Parts: sequence; C-alpha cells; structure tokens
Amino acid sequence: MSTMDVRRDADFDHGPVRSGRGRGRWGRIAHAPLGWALVGLMGVGLVAGVTATGPGPVPVLGGVVAVGVYWVVMRRLARRATPEIAWRGAGRQALLGSAIGLGFVAVSTLLIAAFGGYSFSWAHHAVAGTLTSVLAVQAGTALTEELMFRGVALQAIEQRWGSRVAVATTALFFGAAHLANPGATLWSGVAIATEAGVMLGAAFLWRRSMWLAVGVHFAWNTTEQLLGVPVSGHTPDARLFSVRTSGWHLLTGGGFGLEASVIPVVIGLLLAVPMFAAARRAGNVVPARRADRRNRQ
Repeated sequence: MSTMDVRRDADFDHGPVRSGRGRGRWGRIAHAPLGWALVGLMGVGLVAGVTATGPGPVPVLGGVVAVGVYWVVMRRLARRATPEIAWRGAGRQALLGSAIGLGFVAVSTLLIAAFGGYSFSWAHHAVAGTLTSVLAVQAGTALTEELMFRGVALQAIEQRWGSRVAVATTALFFGAAHLANPGATLWSGVAIATEAGVMLGAAFLWRRSMWLAVGVHFAWNTTEQLLGVPVSGHTPDARLFSVRTSGWHLLTGGGFGLEASVIPVVIGLLLAVPMFAAARRAGNVVPARRADRRNRQ
C-alpha cells in the first residue's frame, strides 16, 4: 500500500474506534451501522418533528439541537470522529453550498421561464417578516434533513457497502420520502431522487462536509419559496413573489413545483457528475471492497 493510500484511508475511515466486546448483545446491535443509524434517524427526526414549523427562531434552534443529537450518536454509538460537522471552515463550506444551490434554482427557473412555463409577480408581502420566517424554517429543514440522509443514513450504508451504493440508496429513500407530499407522483419521486438525492450525496462526498450539503439544500428551498414556487408540493404562504405556470407539466413541474420539472433533473445530474469526479480525485469515495474489509476488522 502506498503512502497516498494510507493517507486516504485515514482521511475517511471514521468507523469504530473502540472495541465493542463485553457490552452484550444489545450493545453490539447499537454499535453496528444499522443500530446507530436507526437511533440517529429517530433522534434527529424527532427533533425535526417538534421544531420544524415552530415560531420565530424555533426551527433554527431545532437544527442546532439536531446537530447535538447527531454528534452524540456518532461519537457514542458509531464510535467515530465527526469532522463533517467541524465548525472550522463551516461558514466557507456553507457559503459555497449556498452558491451552488442558488445557481441551481436560478438557472432552472430562468430556463423554465424562457420556455414560457413561469411568470412572476410581486406578492406584496412584508419583506423583512417574510425573509425572517423563510430563512428560519428552511435553515432548520436543511439541517435536519441533511443530518438524517447524508449524515446518518449515507455514512451507515457507506460503512458496509461503499459510497456508490450509499448515494444510490439514500437518493431512493429521499425520493420515496417525498411521495406523501401534496401533488406527488411516481415521476416527482424519481425526479427528487435524481436531482436532489444524487446531487446532495455527491456534494457531501466532494468535500466530506455536512455544511456544504446543508448550504445547497438551504439555498435551494429558500430561493424556491421566496419566488413563490411550490417546494416539493407545498405552496408557500410566506413568499416575495407569486408564480403563474402554463404549459407542459414536465416543463413546469405542475402543482408539485420545480423539482418535478425535467430541467432541474438534467442540471442536477450535470452538477453531480463533476462533484463525484472531484470526490474520487480527493480520495473521498469509499469502494465497496474497502468498506466490507473495514467492517470485518
């Protein structure tokens, strides 16, 4: 094994760091990937359920609590370090992610509008109050959803079957999770899995930073809501613009919104491919054989 291989193994080998012997059957289950993943998903999901639609800064505070829950699960049950939520460089990663998310939605929206699918008008809502409400809700949503899908689920699956299977599986879960939303169809689930699940998974692997993925997710949803475009089927009350759609649903996304349009699906894949390639060059993609070998150790 070369020096570079040793370095790369150390960079993303965040698996068990202490032996679980002597802790009994339930201890072994809790420290296994499936065990700590279930605990993490339930813990972060519970926080999200209680705080997601709360008033004022409650969604943001819920996101902070969710980060704490994630840290405890990863350190105590998964027994691994948590460099992906390190505060150092968090702002830079979040800003980069936000720029990607904003650009993604802006280009998708402009193309749909250019083809006659969208037209916008001012909604006459109070700007300050609307911004405060939207930013708080979407920050909490982005934090909790990314901690569950790219933080807990992706890394648990990755530990057993490698990064590619982890991204594909969590993308499918992400799409399926949105099938209960208003106006959802099988196509909208496939579209969300492709444009969001794959792209956000690739973004996480690229920098191994939760803050990058959170930034993409946050800017994506925030921009949509402020434009008045339905966010995964939910028509926003708090918005700065109102949108009028016309034409083919495959172009506009229909009542489900932007995510069910074919345009962001294509753009999402065009963004995901270079991010995944960059992740491979950086040594951040765990091959299935290495994940399996690490799990047996």
